[in-house]
Amino acid sequence: KWFLVSLAVVVAGAIVAGQMNFFQRLTPTDLGVRSGKLKLPSETDNSVSSQAALYPDHPRHLTAQIAPLALRGDGPATLARIKSIVEAMSGAKIIKSEAGYLYAQYTTTLMKFVDDVEFWYDPVAQVIQVRSASRIGESDLAVNRKRIEAVRAALASSI
Repeated sequence: KWFLVSLAVVVAGAIVAGQMNFFQRLTPTDLGVRSGKLKLPSETDNSVSSQAALYPDHPRHLTAQIAPLALRGDGPATLARIKSIVEAMSGAKIIKSEAGYLYAQYTTTLMKFVDDVEFWYDPVAQVIQVRSASRIGESDLAVNRKRIEAVRAALASSI
């Protein structure tokens, strides 16, 4: 019985902490494109990156790997479509939108966890490079991977 009471107190405390934005942390200052690369994947199993292979010494370079998004028209047009898709997704907020780059934050409803998601038109590879990462935690239960795959599916079915 005491175990259940203790568990209920911990869960309630976590929910209150989430509602008070305790889990959001500060927005990373090292996002964006630098020398043709997005930020490397997280050290923990809570991110995906289409450029993970560029970091062969990184401990998550294999598990974080995800395919880039195919172009639907040119780069800026594809990013405009992605922006529309992201804006329609639950918990999404566009933070930065430029002709070749899009940055959004996704916030969970209950705990207010924040994931940072970047889309970059790579003019050399002619694809949209992506990175999606949780700010805190060891695992995201594949939420970031599922999110990027949902964007990929919506982009593929867009006109």
